Amino acid sequence: MTTQIDSNLQAGRMASKSNPVPQDDANSLASVNTERDYQDGPVPKPGFNLSKSFRVLASYLKEQWFLLTLGVLIAIASQRQVPEAHQELKETVVTYLCVAIIFLITGCTLPTRVLLANYSRWKIHIFVQIQCFLMTSATVFAVVSATATNRHFMDAGLLIGMILTGVVPTTISSNVVLTRQANGNTALTVVQSTLGNLLGPFIVPLLLQMYTGTGAWYTDFLPSNSGDYGAVYQRVFKQLGLSLFLPLFVGQVLQNVFPRATETVMKKWGISKLSSFCLLIIIWSTYDQAFQSGAFNTLPASNIVFVVFMSIAFFIIWLTIAFTTARLWLPREDVVAVCYCVPAKTPAMGVPLVQTIYFGLSRFDQSKLQIPMVFFQGLQIAGGSLLIGAFRWWVGRDSAKPKFQGNNESDAQEQSV
Repeated sequence: MTTQIDSNLQAGRMASKSNPVPQDDANSLASVNTERDYQDGPVPKPGFNLSKSFRVLASYLKEQWFLLTLGVLIAIASQRQVPEAHQELKETVVTYLCVAIIFLITGCTLPTRVLLANYSRWKIHIFVQIQCFLMTSATVFAVVSATATNRHFMDAGLLIGMILTGVVPTTISSNVVLTRQANGNTALTVVQSTLGNLLGPFIVPLLLQMYTGTGAWYTDFLPSNSGDYGAVYQRVFKQLGLSLFLPLFVGQVLQNVFPRATETVMKKWGISKLSSFCLLIIIWSTYDQAFQSGAFNTLPASNIVFVVFMSIAFFIIWLTIAFTTARLWLPREDVVAVCYCVPAKTPAMGVPLVQTIYFGLSRFDQSKLQIPMVFFQGLQIAGGSLLIGAFRWWVGRDSAKPKFQGNNESDAQEQSV
């Protein structure tokens, strides 16, 4: 009998091999077996996964930590400010120390040959600086001229402040930090930012005279006399030398003399992330000074809302123009750098220019001129932070192509234009 059973089993195995169960029948059998496995309880149904949602939320908050911290610091600055007696000391420490740390880190992480190669790309210099000074200022002046048709709508100081925002050069610190985070061409950003701030003291007064010399009603409160421009040049070039060029040079020396140690400190120890914290301190300092002046408390809410709305509109318009025109002839890493340089504006030069060009204005009126710049700075950094993920993904799609190594790829595209 045992031999007969073994023969039957062997025949069954041979039959199953020659006649396999169809896929649909197999699925049905698996479904039946699964139902049997859950006889002791209900079959689980797909639904809302709470733990996964928390992980997604935590990942998003981690990605946007810079923007969230920025909002907290602005809220703190609106409620508690540094006393007026210590404002000058705070400004000096923040302006020199924090900016110097950012560019020391930049000098330690940027290859020297890439930095020098970007300085020689004169076509991009012209392309970016024309947009930074002429395109942005013309856009703002058109909006101000249209707004000024109603004398009772906007405060005259805010209108002049909007014009001032349009003519000042691009910012330095935030451009470098955000471009690096978005995987753009950081070397190109450093070059364009420094070049724009070197040209700013010479170009900005001329543009201001051109836009405010029309005799419009909102220029009546401006003083006719101008201050000593030599003081502006001295302050700007001293700041650029001590907080930008010197630490950048020191970083380049450290990178070339101690390459392994520099790479270990910057990458493995995560010191390069310190630049983001320094940028947050710079922004907090600007808002602290603006709230301390008390100018916000005297302006109509409708004026503040209009300035905020137009700041967002200006940023979107300038960013769109910069991206569209740069995409026609530049590689993606360069496009990202251009998109961070063109729509950005720096209060670091606008504030001393206001104090010098409009010498004789009260501190209150000077604060009103600075309000549009302060608003725009916060909004441009918030917008730039939100774009980091999109730019990083967009550049990553082109990762199969070799990245910028000197002049080869970019110059070839420039010559084809």
